[in-house]
Amino acid sequence: MFATLRRTVLAALLAGGLPFFVQAASNNTPGHFAEQQLRHIATYFPGRMSGSPAELLTADYLQQQFSQLGYQSNTRQFKTSYSWLEKKGESRTHKVTATSVIAARAGEVPQEILIVTHLDTWTPLSRHEADNNLGGLRLQGVDDNASGLGVMLELAQALSKTPLHYGVRFVALSAGEAGLHGMDDYLARMSAQEKKNTLLVIDLNSLIVGDHLYFNSGMNTPAAVRKQTSARAVQLAHRYGISAASHAMTARDYPGVNPFDKAGMPLMDVTAANWTLGNKDGQQQRARSSHFPEGNVRHQTERDNLNYLDHWLPGRITQRTHDSVKILLPLLTELANPTT
Repeated sequence: MFATLRRTVLAALLAGGLPFFVQAASNNTPGHFAEQQLRHIATYFPGRMSGSPAELLTADYLQQQFSQLGYQSNTRQFKTSYSWLEKKGESRTHKVTATSVIAARAGEVPQEILIVTHLDTWTPLSRHEADNNLGGLRLQGVDDNASGLGVMLELAQALSKTPLHYGVRFVALSAGEAGLHGMDDYLARMSAQEKKNTLLVIDLNSLIVGDHLYFNSGMNTPAAVRKQTSARAVQLAHRYGISAASHAMTARDYPGVNPFDKAGMPLMDVTAANWTLGNKDGQQQRARSSHFPEGNVRHQTERDNLNYLDHWLPGRITQRTHDSVKILLPLLTELANPTT
């Protein structure tokens, strides 16, 4: 029944004229393809809540893009749930079937680098959130997290024909929002050998609004790996004149302990924020102002959209997609093909 619904929704929207992104002629400017993808996903797939028709369409679209780039790609469904709170305090459980996308390219050896990001937008958890335009069907989720998807797709494009010693695996996870445990589900399906073969997890999330790019290391990431990953990323950023920093994650940092980190896998968390503001936990992305009263735009339908961000942060989307790819692509290339 789920597969039938998915095909029906996809066919209906395509019949209604929904354009699928066609890869443009090559443009060597770092971040150009990422920005195109970000804008396309935000425009045509708003309201990507876990289990929603928009999420199904996004997953199909991403799989199509990966397949066109030559990756072995598939979608994966899993069941999860969340609690909905009414104004009078009544709580009910909503069950959903979420859809993630996996694309991989093998290297010369079994070990691989895992690049993850979440494809879903915020699912309102209460009547209060819905009434206050937090999440829902109109949320474009430009910063959170079309930005991660766009950068992921450009990295996949660039690495699609590069010789690889270590393989790369791109995972666009559903149920990244609202505590729906997309990472937990993915980890639960990994074999012990797959976990052992995962050299590094790179998590891309909310790359636009924050003051600075951060390349943070996981709590359990060894110092030697930090030097090769997060410290190396900051070194590359400074070489290119890009503002960037690194932070050793703790349990109090937003948005909490990363499941891959908890499982003992080396982690580099990539985000844009400002750890010097607020509670100094990364939740605040920028100084509070009349245009950004919360100091961030996460889950805010009226702010995390293309019109608002292009107006109040002109040029930021172009700059940040460029900077993210400019740093991450050479870093990934080094890590996937280490010199002896």
